[in-house]
Amino acid sequence: MQKIIENIRLLRSQEGPSTWELVTHSASETFTFAKELAKNCISGDVYCLDGDLGAGKTVFAQGFGAGLGIETPINSPTFTIVQEYDEGRLPMYHFDVYRISDSEEMFEIGFEEYLTKEGVCLIEWACLIEDILPKERFAIYMEKKQQGEDFDARRIRICKF
Repeated sequence: MQKIIENIRLLRSQEGPSTWELVTHSASETFTFAKELAKNCISGDVYCLDGDLGAGKTVFAQGFGAGLGIETPINSPTFTIVQEYDEGRLPMYHFDVYRISDSEEMFEIGFEEYLTKEGVCLIEWACLIEDILPKERFAIYMEKKQQGEDFDARRIRICKF
């Protein structure tokens, strides 16, 4: 885990776009990675989370929330689009844009204001609103990566823009 923490800090400190990749082998490892990532985030960060259904996005969001000190159960806010959590070190604005048919719908819920508020935005299915995402962001791509009998393996690629 210490190596992961060092890589997170290195990724944040690098100028310009950069990418880092890891493989987790259980939901618990994915949760722990996201928790450590959140411990190193700062207000204004935007994390864009993409991957197929079942890739681990919700587990990641739960770990991320735990890393911020959020104790309220975190679920994907599919029907409400955004869920606000104010109890942690930083507020977290958790979006699930799976049901968005057009980026314009995001403006109706005040998406631009969330980007400027004190706190961190975590956006599931961010690829669906790529045209309105801020230029500076972290894109996190998750995919199932079966390795032999390891059905819980996930490849996680983080790109800093």
